[in-house]
Amino acid sequence: MRSKQMGMSFILNKMPRMSLRNRIATYYTIATSLLIALIFSGILFLVDRAVSSHNDDALMYEVAETISTLKLKDQYFNDLAHANKFDDDSESYKEKKIQQRNFDIDLEFIQLVNDQGKVLKKSENLSTRTLIFKPSNSDTIYFNGRVDGSMLRHVQVPLVNPDGVIKGYLIVAHSLMNALTFLQELQIIFLFSFPVIVVTLFVLTRFIAGESIKPIDDVITTAEKITKTNLTQRIPLPHNQDELHRLSATINALLDRLQDAFQREQQFTADASHELNTPLSVVKGTLEVLLRKPRAIEHYEARVQFCLIELNRMRRIIDKLLVLALYEGNKISPNIEEIILPELIDDVLARMRTVTLEKNISITVQKSDNEKVAADPAMLEMIFENILSNSIKYSPVSSAITIAIEHNGSDITCSIADQGIGIPEQNMPKIFDRFYRVDESRNSKNGGVGVGLSIVKKLADLQQITVGVNSKPNIGTTFMLTFLSA
Repeated sequence: MRSKQMGMSFILNKMPRMSLRNRIATYYTIATSLLIALIFSGILFLVDRAVSSHNDDALMYEVAETISTLKLKDQYFNDLAHANKFDDDSESYKEKKIQQRNFDIDLEFIQLVNDQGKVLKKSENLSTRTLIFKPSNSDTIYFNGRVDGSMLRHVQVPLVNPDGVIKGYLIVAHSLMNALTFLQELQIIFLFSFPVIVVTLFVLTRFIAGESIKPIDDVITTAEKITKTNLTQRIPLPHNQDELHRLSATINALLDRLQDAFQREQQFTADASHELNTPLSVVKGTLEVLLRKPRAIEHYEARVQFCLIELNRMRRIIDKLLVLALYEGNKISPNIEEIILPELIDDVLARMRTVTLEKNISITVQKSDNEKVAADPAMLEMIFENILSNSIKYSPVSSAITIAIEHNGSDITCSIADQGIGIPEQNMPKIFDRFYRVDESRNSKNGGVGVGLSIVKKLADLQQITVGVNSKPNIGTTFMLTFLSA
């Protein structure tokens, strides 16, 4: 028993190492083999029952015929010893007399016994042999028994007189050789056909499984060829619109996203390197010039102030990248509170006054003093700073920016409209993507790294603020922030 369990454990441990097509074929073959074995067993059982039923019906027919032939009914079974003999002159018994007397032919064997089981009469084909008697049975019974080495099917019928007294028993039997031979042959057929069916089923199932999962091989082959330098490779879609087609399409879509993200990462790396390298180079060059010879204090102060401006620019870039990293790591959450929106906008404009004065851009705020919204103050300030920074960056000198706060039912909408270069329609769906920059701005001297609007969208989503944008090239861009009333 222990060795059998160890063998089964070894098979189960080996199963996961099989190929997919072999596993499918094995599992399917095992399940189908069990079903076929169950069907074969059911067939054998039903055939056996049908043969037994047929034999029992034949025996009962012979019982009725024998009782009628012996005229036992007329004598009311009072004297079984003087009942008509089995070797009467009827045609059926004349035929039986001249047939071979053995148990290998399809003949009925008849035996009459008294209530004690003593044989009173029996058919001549029994010769010196006697049928099996089951004493103490008041009902008709069927049973199998071996007589002189041959298996016979018996029926034992009690002979009851009108007073209800059993006077004896009539036993009729016939050979089961033909039935047993038929059942044995059927078992042999099933026994030898079963392994052939199982092997054939495994081979066919493995072939069908191999053809069915062939697209998976294509997926594996294609995936093995894909590297960071070959992200354009795609998996061929199967002809059938099935689960494998969906799998291939999903993987292709994943590869599209990976390729897009990888290209944007590459672009971001190049842009960020440029954005950070430029102020570093300027600061380094300025400090090297200052060290060459003594200069006036005013000159030192001007150059140090210039270096601080460049360093602040670097700090803003790093802060934006840090915000994105915190957001994508789910490490940032808003602290929602009631905010007076016009006051927050005034604070942001005050910090950006220097930038607006450099380009002589006027900012007009259309507001009242009681608009309150529910938001995180720090996050909302960052949202306005990024939108206004973009508006100022891409607006011409001496242009105007308008900030309007309006009630829209229970909501409050704040719009920031500039007169800048605008955004082409084909670029609108991607302006909130991380590291994305519109082509016109990518080569611009004042272009950023493409994270400002991505930060706006992510921080707005955290606070359930809806962000919308309308833009027309060379006319201007309008950003709309919709808040729920506090």
